[in-house]
Amino acid sequence: MSSLGIRRVAVLGAGTMGHGIAEVFAMAGFEVRLMDVSDEILRNALNRIRDSLERLSKRGELRESVDSIMARISTTTDLAVAVKDVDFLVEAVPENAELKKRLFSEADRYAPPHAIFTSNTSTIPITELSETTGRRERFAGMHFMNPPPLMKLVEIIRGRYTSDDTMNIVIQLTRLLGKEPVVVNKDVPGFIVNRVLFRVMLEACREVTQEGTRIVDLDAMARNVLGLPMGPFELLDYIGLDTSLFIVRAMMERGFKAHPCPLLEDLVNKGRLGVKTGEGFYKYPGPGQYVKPKVLPDQGLDLDPVRLIAPAINELAWLIRENVATVDDVDKSVKLGLNYPWGLSDFADEAGLDNIVDALNNLRGVSGWEEYEPDPLLLDYVKAGRLGRKAGKGFRDYPEVEERRFEEVVLRVDPPAAWIVFNKPDKLNVLTQRMSDEIVKALRAVEDDPRVKVVVITGNGRAFCAGADINQFQNTSPIQMFKAMRHYHSMTLEIEYYTKPVIAAINGYALGGGLEIAMACDLRIASEDALLGQPEVNLGIIPGAGGTQRLTRLTNPSISKELILTGKQISATKALEYGIVNRVVPKHALEYEVRRWVKDLASKPPLALMLAKYAINYGIEAPIWSSLNGEASLFGVAISTKDAVEGVRAFLEKRRPKFTGE
Repeated sequence: MSSLGIRRVAVLGAGTMGHGIAEVFAMAGFEVRLMDVSDEILRNALNRIRDSLERLSKRGELRESVDSIMARISTTTDLAVAVKDVDFLVEAVPENAELKKRLFSEADRYAPPHAIFTSNTSTIPITELSETTGRRERFAGMHFMNPPPLMKLVEIIRGRYTSDDTMNIVIQLTRLLGKEPVVVNKDVPGFIVNRVLFRVMLEACREVTQEGTRIVDLDAMARNVLGLPMGPFELLDYIGLDTSLFIVRAMMERGFKAHPCPLLEDLVNKGRLGVKTGEGFYKYPGPGQYVKPKVLPDQGLDLDPVRLIAPAINELAWLIRENVATVDDVDKSVKLGLNYPWGLSDFADEAGLDNIVDALNNLRGVSGWEEYEPDPLLLDYVKAGRLGRKAGKGFRDYPEVEERRFEEVVLRVDPPAAWIVFNKPDKLNVLTQRMSDEIVKALRAVEDDPRVKVVVITGNGRAFCAGADINQFQNTSPIQMFKAMRHYHSMTLEIEYYTKPVIAAINGYALGGGLEIAMACDLRIASEDALLGQPEVNLGIIPGAGGTQRLTRLTNPSISKELILTGKQISATKALEYGIVNRVVPKHALEYEVRRWVKDLASKPPLALMLAKYAINYGIEAPIWSSLNGEASLFGVAISTKDAVEGVRAFLEKRRPKFTGE
């Protein structure tokens, strides 16, 4: 008997979930009575349990023999026998409310008064089920993930009548099973996992039906950009389209604000239910034969990941505000229940809560759907300045984020990046000699900081940098201007030949000196609303901080002359076409995209990045024979580093390398 006074457990239903739950309890040392309507179903269940245990045994994951565990499981088709003298009951029959209610009502007559009842339902209210028994206070939800022996997460749901003692016992019991409990404090439709999951699924469906996005491209983006194990449509196929449709309808009937997915309904009506029938959104070799859909490594990169996840972030805010769950439990739910590589609060705080709100407002506008209205908690956070990592606080606090304020620039160290933010938003971050000096000071302050692998340069407000302060051009001599331009040259060269990668996050205007700073960076990511140009000719002057040279090198003499001689501004999309920027994203996705690039660069060997950068930057200025000689020399330096040894060894050992910068 466990320390909780629980020895015998009844599991009602021996299907996919039921036999897995029985296996979990038996592995933890409990006596299990497994009940279903026929001996054949029970025999099949025992065979599946034995097969599963034998696989676990071969992997060395069992502490005792398979036979010892199997000996603790008995079967019956008689409900009275199943629940006699048990201490705990888990119901896992099909998702039919009337069936479950009849079962609980009958079990209540035969089970001892002290026994706790739980349901593995994913959609039916726990309160509604408990009302069919005389033990409402000893009734809770215990929602396992599929397959129960492998998935760590269990949602513990408090019904309207569930006592604190019952909740505590179920939580502790879940831990004894080797699982991770999350507490759902209110009996809401879909609990945590399904509410979050189907926010993403339904937004994916909307993007396909309303905007014509290709299903495979959206799934590719989910895998290639977000790092999810499966794309939304791939996962729907895997779950079963009929099961998914049932869950959505059940939640909507009970107050979950959403619009149905016509794609899902159409396929279910056609009998194409996903992997189980061999065809759903994708075709498979045969019924039940899952093969992962193929996507290319660069596929889906032009889609918007923030907009796809924003509805789930909105759901996170609702769950917290309504005291349904804590931020920790929601994050644990998506990591352990959905296998996301990050928690929702992590994603939101990195993308910026102001950007999440912008994405939701965008969705509200294009769809006209009420469910995209930003939750009041999100609006309160933004109003209070809790914008995420960039503010040092969002859903969570980030004491590791350090900020140093100069007069015109803010230096924010947020490992693995340092952010240099132009901070004169009321003047569109115009460039002055003081700002130039502060950029250099900020760069030098973090050059030897081992926490900083990448530097990001961006602007506060609606401009990256709208150019030089034209007041400095008045009442000055040619020699003074020559010296001033050399001053700016020193700053841009400091950026260009910096020993770490530098990314320009171009928000809004990047004109004149602003564009010249951006072009000195290694990589440039622009928001869709950015405007770029070298408009100096309109003032009767020419670019003086590198524009005539770097623009020509990034594009070609013809395009460079077009932009400089006309002084016209171009969109971010046109700048991408010309090769001036590397990537263009929606405004609300800029911060997320930059952080994604930062993480990618930070995972690379620092010395190799520096040497590659120098080989390119120096080589482009020299004859090719000289550049090739320089490349060979730098290759020789790179191959002598410890990182090179680690990289080669990791490749041969088929593991991820751990670079140290040595």
